[in-house]
Amino acid sequence: MPILLFVLVFALLGAPVFAVMAGTTELAWLLHGNENQRFVRFLAPDVLDNRFAGSPILVTVPLFTLVGYLMAESKTPQRLVRASTAFFGWLPGGLAIVCIFASAFFTTLTGGSAVTIVAIGALLYPALKASGYPEKYSLGLIMTGGSLGLLLPPSLPILVYSLVAGIDFTKAFKATLIPGGLIMLLLSLHAIYVAKKHNIPRTKPNLAEMGSSLWAVKWELLIPVIILGGLFTGVTSIDEIAAMAALYVFVIEVWVYKDLKLKDIPRIVKSAIALAGALILIMAMAVALTNYVVNEQIPRKLFDWVTGMGVTETWHFLITLNVFLYVQGMFMDGFSSILVAVPLLIPFAAKFGISPFHLAMMFLLNLEIAYLSPPLGQNLFVASFRFNRPMAQLYRVAVPFIGVLIIGLVILMTVPKLSTVAIEPDIAKAKAEAAKYEEPPREAWLMECVQEDRNNPLPCSDEDKQKWAHLYGKADAGAETDADDWGDEDDWDDEDEDEDSDAQEADAGADQGADDAGSADGDDASDEDDDFDDDLDDEDE
Repeated sequence: MPILLFVLVFALLGAPVFAVMAGTTELAWLLHGNENQRFVRFLAPDVLDNRFAGSPILVTVPLFTLVGYLMAESKTPQRLVRASTAFFGWLPGGLAIVCIFASAFFTTLTGGSAVTIVAIGALLYPALKASGYPEKYSLGLIMTGGSLGLLLPPSLPILVYSLVAGIDFTKAFKATLIPGGLIMLLLSLHAIYVAKKHNIPRTKPNLAEMGSSLWAVKWELLIPVIILGGLFTGVTSIDEIAAMAALYVFVIEVWVYKDLKLKDIPRIVKSAIALAGALILIMAMAVALTNYVVNEQIPRKLFDWVTGMGVTETWHFLITLNVFLYVQGMFMDGFSSILVAVPLLIPFAAKFGISPFHLAMMFLLNLEIAYLSPPLGQNLFVASFRFNRPMAQLYRVAVPFIGVLIIGLVILMTVPKLSTVAIEPDIAKAKAEAAKYEEPPREAWLMECVQEDRNNPLPCSDEDKQKWAHLYGKADAGAETDADDWGDEDDWDDEDEDEDSDAQEADAGADQGADDAGSADGDDASDEDDDFDDDLDDEDE
């Protein structure tokens, strides 16, 4: 109760998110039921360990933020709009489609919907109205376009989600291509419908303008090529490519386009680093809070409560998940939503065998929807300020676009393959590599289904569960195994005891509660199983 009261009071007072998280974590440890764990030092282990403090994402976030600020301060938005108009303006709903593509491209590089609404909206909102599009549709399209890039590489939310969820960000980038393209297609079809309904005139295709505008934007178009090319080829790491992108944008904006002067750079860097520093501080406090949540087995307790309410099937979970994400997203910004919700959702998704990339796509699309949703959707506030419109009016404006995005969410939710098809070759490759050495395909399992304990991945498919049952303490390798049994970590605690002992000592007993919960099956383990565990330990070391 004191913790809940603290959160409510300081949140209502407008305290920064990181301060609320830090204070909540400190109170939680100081009021712990076990006197031996009433120490603030338990905030440190997960924050200072290599998974967070050594993560390249901590360098990548400020560098990509700087890239976005440099582009927003230059004439990049004007060049993008010109090129998009030349290539899509002659289509039915062409100018609206221009807004969709230009906004999505700009947001992937800036990482922020507010910057996109201000930069792209200032150019296209008057043009949309002048072309005959209804004012409500024009406003709604500008607001929606502000967050389209969240589901396309190499946006910052994908990077932050990958860090928190523990998935490979390069594979997450690949997984977003089809879902992101689907959402842009749905919005484009909606734009064509509106244009035909209101008899919006179309321009004639002009090959000369296409070539000229494309040539003008050639240097900006190379930015995603450099980033994605470096990552997918494996030539550079994520922090190295972020540094290259920042240097590249700095050079082209100052010395090639000459949109910026050297005297502008300190001001732009100061603004970018202020935002990046705030994000990293929030991330650190979220990791510290996660340490407490995991230690106290809060996800398992919540899971027991939710299943007790009747959520026992995968489709039950997916509906509950999306309602939860939608409600949470209306009251929190995107990064805070990722940092707070993902650690709580991982154990639930692991119980139901959800693909980590399917979960990621649903999560990120829910963020897009939440940014448009009353009462606290971020895009609503930005558009209200930028275009001087009352919030109540924007609520009505956003409804059709929320509907289009929800259609996309339902498609993604019911067709998981859209989120996983790009990763299937990687899974097959990992399984083939493991088969060479007759080892369990642990890397493939990490990509196939969400793992509650990534140090001890469990089989995902029924075939793998039966094939590798003898290695995980199951008595009969050929017997059918229930998915719920495989999802219960009580059966695996003893098997991971040796592997996790060093981490438990480093955390000063932070995982004591979890160890007490799961030792029932360890006494019957065979010598063969112990030898296999030792091999796994050696491999991890």
